[in-house]
Amino acid sequence: MVADEMNILTTIFLKPDNVKIYYPNSVLATKPVSNFNRSPEMGDSVDFAVDFSTSVEKIADVKAKIKAYLESKSQQWRPNHSVQLKEIVDVHKMNMALYVNHTMKYENSGERGNRKSDLVFELKRIFEELGIIYRLLPDQEVQISYV
Repeated sequence: MVADEMNILTTIFLKPDNVKIYYPNSVLATKPVSNFNRSPEMGDSVDFAVDFSTSVEKIADVKAKIKAYLESKSQQWRPNHSVQLKEIVDVHKMNMALYVNHTMKYENSGERGNRKSDLVFELKRIFEELGIIYRLLPDQEVQISYV
């Protein structure tokens, strides 16, 4: 909700559908209140996995293309971002993560979802362009015998 009016005894909040809610200040004094307009800018992350055989050069290309994309969308994303290798799993895949910062604060969560969706689509496009894939290990035959 958004604080609409603050009085001596009550505070009036607006819900997203513009319905007014009146709260006694004595109740608000006992509750946690967040001020999204003064909060820091939002951070976000996207986790992904690549095949262990992906070359270091291709990963560097991914990083460069991500950087170029974020810089081209400077109205939406801050230039400081990080692509990190989180772990190697069973010597067949590498779990990685992209950490980014939005240029907006927490008050607009709908826009956050749209931006992140666009970012994920761009990552998919980059992976396809560079031929980076992750395949599951081949099926292994299992034989069961009753004794």
